[in-house]
Amino acid sequence: MADTLRRENFVARDGVRLVADRDGDPHAPAVILLHGGGQTRHSWSGAMSSLVAHGFQALSFDARGHGESDWAPEGAYELSDRAADLATIVHALGVPFLLVGASLGGATSIMGIDAGLRPEGLVLVDIVPEPERLGVDRIVAFMRGHQDGFASIDEAADAVAAYNPARRRPRDSSGLMKNLRARDGRYYWHWDPRILDTSPAAHAETVRRAAQTLSALPELPVLLVRGLASDVVSDAGVEAFREIVPRLEICDVAGAGHMVAGDRNDAFNRGVTDFAKRVLGGVTIGS
Repeated sequence: MADTLRRENFVARDGVRLVADRDGDPHAPAVILLHGGGQTRHSWSGAMSSLVAHGFQALSFDARGHGESDWAPEGAYELSDRAADLATIVHALGVPFLLVGASLGGATSIMGIDAGLRPEGLVLVDIVPEPERLGVDRIVAFMRGHQDGFASIDEAADAVAAYNPARRRPRDSSGLMKNLRARDGRYYWHWDPRILDTSPAAHAETVRRAAQTLSALPELPVLLVRGLASDVVSDAGVEAFREIVPRLEICDVAGAGHMVAGDRNDAFNRGVTDFAKRVLGGVTIGS
């Protein structure tokens, strides 16, 4: 298969530059992938390859304040800002689309739908409107830690391994440089610390309110991909979500925690690709 992966830039309504990878036929229905907090667009490389191999185009972008995208000069990191970024990309593509959002990306997707975006389907990756507070607090603590950086890439890899001890530590840690930047002889996570200014409780309340829109869209297929070892999504959280979305589909991934795609990429790709084929397979441009 020809290499069709290309880097593209989008400009948000407030001038923030968003860097994306786009692959596949630009006229095909699109799967837009939104990473979690502290991650980058490269989290989805395996999923993008799988989706393109099945005839879709795939687009993954660095959220504002992450990766190679701009940091918002005024600290504009509310979910409404992120939903507006998503709308900019959707409107630029101009094709039917499916949203796949992990954690923060899932919250952004819900906010985008609440603001009027109408995807053909929605995949939420280990995120529900009623997440477990302890799991969320552990994520925030990790992101707020290590403010003084790391002496080496391997030291950063040790920090990741301590957060997620169930995942096998890679022999080569160089891939972490997609999330790090060298400065004054040390390595720092490359996200804007101000993305954490909104309290987790306020963030969760915003998502809970926005999720009510899903109950008014019975025609929208919704899939929750849950890591069975997750400390963020519990059975109680799933059932509370099902009260809002009775049609909710569940794809449980054994051996995966909150970062499902990284823990079990093979199972994750199968679940998302099968859903995309069912939801987007019969969609044609202009339908």
